Amino acid sequence: MQPNVAIRREHGLKAQHAAVLSTRLGLPLIDAPQAGGPVLMLEYRSGRLTLCDHRERRARPVFVDIEASIRRYSSLPAPKRGPLAQAIGKRTRSIIDATAGWGQDLGLLVAMGYRVTAVERSPVMAALLEDALSRLAVTTDVHGPFIPPRLVVADAVHYLSDLHAPPDCVYLDPMFPPKRKRSALARRRLRVLREVVGDDEDRQRLFATALLTATKRVVVKRPDDAPPIADHPDATYTGKLVRYDVYMHGYRED
Repeated sequence: MQPNVAIRREHGLKAQHAAVLSTRLGLPLIDAPQAGGPVLMLEYRSGRLTLCDHRERRARPVFVDIEASIRRYSSLPAPKRGPLAQAIGKRTRSIIDATAGWGQDLGLLVAMGYRVTAVERSPVMAALLEDALSRLAVTTDVHGPFIPPRLVVADAVHYLSDLHAPPDCVYLDPMFPPKRKRSALARRRLRVLREVVGDDEDRQRLFATALLTATKRVVVKRPDDAPPIADHPDATYTGKLVRYDVYMHGYRED
């Protein structure tokens, strides 16, 4: 099913980019929102690809910003501290982020020096991620080496099943309804993401496939008031509003 998204026709330097994106994604190229037409629009603003919700008059466009996570550190690789790093583990080197989405944790994993492959099945979200990675490739204000993540546009279940060189860790951040108060931006991002990609109805299948793929562990990010994706994780590391459940290689669901 095609998402309710269009691409704004651009002028000047970005005109060709918009036209190519329209052809590649199979989405209409239009000048402005139209009654009864798509309510979400991919638009180039301030040198980056954004997703705008034109149902809200004053809503700011949302975009993937991997650079922001990396810029938090004065030099790279960043220290492996905090619940996310603890969950990923000291011996982990390679990670597949199988639910890349807005890339919220992708930048942090890259900053800490992991080799990360980001998998996203939605072509629209993948286009936003690709744009963010292209900006990251030319950034000049990051001090220290980092390994740019690799982006794969695919269904993660199929991708993991066909891997010949499995990663140390598979990282999952499945989409669940938030129960705690969040910022307006966080709520908007979650709502827009759900409209573009739908619900993660295959999350249990993805989890089961991840367990068969990762050579060391599967890490699942969850709201801290939500049940685990599977009972009795081997370890849990808790942050302010989320936690990371760890399922070690060899874990078997009851």
